Amino acid sequence: MSHGVKVGLATIFFAALITSGVAFSSKPSPVVDAPAPDFQVTTFDGQKLSLADFKGQVVVLNFWATWCGPCKRELPLLEDYHRRQHSAGLVILAVATEDSLTPYQLRPLAKILTLQMVKRFKGNYGDIKYLPTNFVIDRKGILRYAESGGFTREGLDQVIGPLIAETPDSAQAGAVQSQASGNQ
Repeated sequence: MSHGVKVGLATIFFAALITSGVAFSSKPSPVVDAPAPDFQVTTFDGQKLSLADFKGQVVVLNFWATWCGPCKRELPLLEDYHRRQHSAGLVILAVATEDSLTPYQLRPLAKILTLQMVKRFKGNYGDIKYLPTNFVIDRKGILRYAESGGFTREGLDQVIGPLIAETPDSAQAGAVQSQASGNQ
């Protein structure tokens, strides 16, 4: 095979990889069991928040769309779970994708939900290819779950339940307590 043919074939192969998205992705996906990427959100009530604002809480980033059937079944489930667990430190941020209804059209829904709806999201959470997609971040800021597909009640209990059961800074509290008892 001539050098020109080899170069031509290599060029075609490389072009195929690029156009198929195999060689490069516009956004790298976050890694489970590693520190969660920072994010900035603007909620429907105008709050500008970042991951640091939720330190010590369990955070669910839920990417959804109004046209998505599984999303429409999952959102009431997330709302119910949030109502029951928000006092234990659970935060759910529902991020409607750009191809959903406008923020103006979603405002009535945002007013009746206890979970926070997001009208602007900025963060390095990869390309969201399927909806719904959920990311769960523990109280220490570690990404513990990153999956497409809607939660079930059992799935919420299995993934989020143990993280809610962890107390914020429980290891530090124990160390402080033993130091205090040793000084008496």
